[in-house]
This record gives sequence, structure tokens and C-alpha cells, in this order.
Amino acid sequence: MNAYKKYITIEDPNHVVLSDLPFQPGQRVEVIILAENSDRAISEKLRDLFDKTQAIPGVQDITEHEIAAEIEAYRRGE
Repeated sequence: MNAYKKYITIEDPNHVVLSDLPFQPGQRVEVIILAENSDRAISEKLRDLFDKTQAIPGVQDITEHEIAAEIEAYRRGE
């Protein structure tokens, strides 16, 4: 599948106009609309969560072995 990316600013959420597209008349295309800032907001929230989690006293002292053991215990239902 060929992809074509175009950025526009929504002026009317009930009507979106795409112009100057590199497709032929009658050609079927799939249209997917993604909000540009949604991924960035999620990644910023996730980064903040990681920072807060890593700042919890004692977290830095946990070893890889302890993490692996905790994961295995969880998988066993313990």
C-alpha cells in the first residue's frame, strides 16, 4: 500500500477538505484521521509516570533478578 501524508488544520469539524492529492479520479483510497498531538500527550504522561515511579524511595535498589522473579510470580498467579 502506498501512503501519502498531508497535514491540515481543522476549521470545521463537520467538513474536511483535502485538496491537491496525488491520486487519480475514481481511485479508491483509505482515509485515516489522526490527531497530531494525541501521541505526544500520551508519551508525556507516560514519561511523567515513569519519572514519578522511579523517584519512589527504594525503587533504584531493585535488581533485574527481583523484577524477573516478581513477573514470574505474577504469571503463576501468586
